[in-house]
Amino acid sequence: MTNKPAQTPQEREAARRERREARERAIAAAPFAVVHAETTGIHPSTARMVSLTILTLSPEGEVVDDFFAIFNPGTDTGPRHLHGISDEEFVQARTFERSVRQVNALLDGRTLIMHNMPRTWGFVLGESKSALRTLQRRSRNRNRGRRGRRRVGRPPRPVALIDTLATARRMGLPLEDTRVRAVARELGIAAPSPVASKERALLPAETVSRETASLVRAIYLAQDPNVLATYDPTSLKADRFGLQRSIVRVDAMDATVEVENPGVFVPGNSLQPGMEFVVSPDVELDPDLIISSGVDVGLKYSEKVSRQTSVLVCNRTSELRGKAMHADRKGIPLVSDEEFLELCRAV
Repeated sequence: MTNKPAQTPQEREAARRERREARERAIAAAPFAVVHAETTGIHPSTARMVSLTILTLSPEGEVVDDFFAIFNPGTDTGPRHLHGISDEEFVQARTFERSVRQVNALLDGRTLIMHNMPRTWGFVLGESKSALRTLQRRSRNRNRGRRGRRRVGRPPRPVALIDTLATARRMGLPLEDTRVRAVARELGIAAPSPVASKERALLPAETVSRETASLVRAIYLAQDPNVLATYDPTSLKADRFGLQRSIVRVDAMDATVEVENPGVFVPGNSLQPGMEFVVSPDVELDPDLIISSGVDVGLKYSEKVSRQTSVLVCNRTSELRGKAMHADRKGIPLVSDEEFLELCRAV
């Protein structure tokens, strides 16, 4: 048996160039990827991702490739109704560490399309970083005493992130229910009821997850391309719940205001430095613009409506729900996003 001759530097460079060009061709053929995750809870900091569905899309939105996997997190997986995965399926499932490189290959260099981006990307990125830490520890243990340090990988690097839920809000859709199937129906897309049913509970987890991912694709294709909520991944970071929020939002949450809160805003008067404001999901302008405008004039930003809240930015004026309903019950005034910017300019 003869040893294979070592490659010359020129041959290694040619091989790298060939791989790079093949990757560029693959991205050009499928520059988008729909990403849908099933999890054990709502916050990446306290829950785990237990399945992942990815559909790569052509420039025209046609499905080019697909991926589905169930992951065993090695911890409590919570009630089955949250994700539809049985105990038997978890026993047979692999850990995310074994799929992280394959997932990276599907996400790197693409624009990812997600419904509720902060949550979905928070789980995918959080699980990737956790898996890489585990692989790094194993690598160190195997190579203890050897020179050098072997790199085990890195988190995925998409070029952009699109949030179909945030886009629906920017379009001004009257969303009573923000789940994928409800938003699809609001856009006139044929979709099953978003209400849980015995029939859906009996379907395999893969069937339901693939159906959900397909609906996210349909929502994206039906939305106004001029108002797509698109994010640069490098402009995001995890908040205390592990949700991937804009750096503007997370920094505003953590910022301190030296001026004492003067109290509730009185419509017709001016905003005062130290007032606390909250931004409802029911706005059409970019929330980062609203948040930065308030912070720049000395207001304090908060995620939650409380008795310290001075004003809520919300475009919804009837059939109030969520933050708007809580603010109304507490006697906190609601102003539209455009009105809030005008008030900030007048400070």
